[in-house]
Amino acid sequence: MIDISKKNITERLARASGTIKLNSDAFSSIINLNNKKGDVLNTARIAGIHAAKQTSNLIPLAHNITINSVEVDFELNEASREIYSTVTVKSEGKTGVEIEALTAVQISLMTIYDMCKYLDRAMEITKVRLLTKTGGKSGDYRVNKND
Repeated sequence: MIDISKKNITERLARASGTIKLNSDAFSSIINLNNKKGDVLNTARIAGIHAAKQTSNLIPLAHNITINSVEVDFELNEASREIYSTVTVKSEGKTGVEIEALTAVQISLMTIYDMCKYLDRAMEITKVRLLTKTGGKSGDYRVNKND
């Protein structure tokens, strides 16, 4: 584990995103709120928040940090039957929150998979990536829009 004791405390923010593609039955169960396991998106939102808070228990060398806020948002594209998860994590500390944001995206999407697998086992989770990061010694990062 890296020694962060000499780093300055700064405001940290990270945004990450990912996509899940579903068949029409699974996608319909989400938008019509008739999935037999319950409200998929609200459950996935809570799972993402919980995952961000538990990242240091999941990723062996991640620091246990104080998180100020976690936002999990979903955008649905009916034409492509895709759901985009975007997570924003904020903290004030000595290390960044990129891993927390990425973990929350993955878990929110895996929760959707778990709740819809009885309708579609071929769902595909893709495009998980860091979008932005601010704070810290390495400075700011923003994904290149062409990537």
